[in-house]
Amino acid sequence: MPASSGTPPRLLLVEDDPISAQFMRVALAALPAEVALAADGAQALAAAGPFDLWLIDANLPDGSGSVLLQHLRARHAATPALAHTADATPSLRKALLQAGFADVLLKPMGVQALQDAIRAVLGERAHGDEDWDDAAALAALGGHRDHAKLLRQLFLSELPATRAACLASFEQGDETALRAHLHRLQASCGFAGARALAGIASRWHASPGDAAARDAFATAADRLLANRQD
Repeated sequence: MPASSGTPPRLLLVEDDPISAQFMRVALAALPAEVALAADGAQALAAAGPFDLWLIDANLPDGSGSVLLQHLRARHAATPALAHTADATPSLRKALLQAGFADVLLKPMGVQALQDAIRAVLGERAHGDEDWDDAAALAALGGHRDHAKLLRQLFLSELPATRAACLASFEQGDETALRAHLHRLQASCGFAGARALAGIASRWHASPGDAAARDAFATAADRLLANRQD
């Protein structure tokens, strides 16, 4: 069973390059998360689990990430997995998704992109207090707390309509309209301090046809609305 919701998620990071492994470990620990490192498939299979998420390099010294995923899934069928690779070939991405990875991350990647990808898969387990950035909201409004509170209330009052418009544009295949909605939302998120939603909206804006980003967006928006205090 995965760790309880009150504890940081446990992640297995499979990466043979020491520099990449260290960068990703630090970025993941900051979520916060507990991270176990494995340099190849053999170490990954020997790692003490279970884990809440596997992050697997597509190409390992002792085999492919897809084959490793099959072996891991034989033990824990429900654990989600993300692949990471420096190869941006569309055919590789398609193959990795077909192998069962929830998403494919391209290296080199930024800290925010990596953390957003984890949050998109794990949802509340990887968010903690990351939904809101009060310091950023206050800075944007010159430190006026009353103004920040009112702006956040306005943001939340408009979020249901924005959420619906974004999802409708996705269903209609209208990427131009979707990007326009997301562009406006990112600006609003910045003023309101909606950090997690802003990151997911940015990722979806870059890949408007990504169903996983759509689902992550809906989940993040719903979480903000469910926890709002009028």
